[in-house]
Amino acid sequence: MSGNQSLCTKFTFVAFSSLAELQPVLFVVFLLIYLFTVGGNLIIISLIWVSTSLHTPMYFFLVNLSFLEMCYITSVVPQMLVHLLMETKTISVGGCAAQMYTFAILGLTECSLLAAMAYDRFVAICYPLRYTLLMSPRMCLILATASWTTGVVVESAQITWIFSLPFCGTGTIQHFFCDIMPVMKLACVDTSHNRIVMFVLSMIFIMTPCLLILCSYLRILVTILRIPSAAGRHRAFSTCSSHILVVSLFYGTALFTYIQPKTVHTPETDKATALMYTVVTPALNPVIYTLRNKEVKEAFQRVTQRNPLRQMA
Repeated sequence: MSGNQSLCTKFTFVAFSSLAELQPVLFVVFLLIYLFTVGGNLIIISLIWVSTSLHTPMYFFLVNLSFLEMCYITSVVPQMLVHLLMETKTISVGGCAAQMYTFAILGLTECSLLAAMAYDRFVAICYPLRYTLLMSPRMCLILATASWTTGVVVESAQITWIFSLPFCGTGTIQHFFCDIMPVMKLACVDTSHNRIVMFVLSMIFIMTPCLLILCSYLRILVTILRIPSAAGRHRAFSTCSSHILVVSLFYGTALFTYIQPKTVHTPETDKATALMYTVVTPALNPVIYTLRNKEVKEAFQRVTQRNPLRQMA
């Protein structure tokens, strides 16, 4: 660290400055997506809450996932919307740290939650007679608590480590929010050791749940193929299809972002990929779990049919 460099007290986002004329349009698009995502996940949580037929382990984890997705998109999009209407897009170092803490904790928690949901489907299909015993309310609570605890402990340690680094220079972040890699580029010291540790942590805490999900679905596939009737195979697979789509979306973008080599990263690709996992994926999850889920659609129909206003009409 050279003596004539001063430490940063705030950061400035580049965001979508190159698309200045389109920023009002982007504001409207992202606002609608945000409202749709929050509203859709609130509907799912409320529907599961009031429908006793959905009080099962699978929907217990779905409530956790829906709540997480609302927090996940809220940690990024509201600030992005404000910056789309401002010429100077700044954030304090403390505010940046808070955003990164929230975003990173929720991201890692989602990895663990998706693995817990895959285990639930594995037990339901491969051991149906023991399902209520193996997936008891106590076990569901343990899996959910372990998922949230893993996210909080691991990412709190990692983000605290990152913000113990000195940041200097112009403080310009080539991104639209405080993601890990763009912020680390502003450090005044050599961060190669930090990057190696981050890569190892990513391999352990992102790839381990991914491998557990893959192993669960390999066993599920073998079990489904042994079902003699086509109707039985279709029914068994339909209970997993929504989760498979969500896992594919989440891990596809996460692996592309955090496992790829440093030389592949560019500001443009980072922003495009980040839009996928911060805006698009959370917005698609309510659609996937409603349009592709027969039980949720039936529960929604029952609830709307019981609506007093509808009956009066």
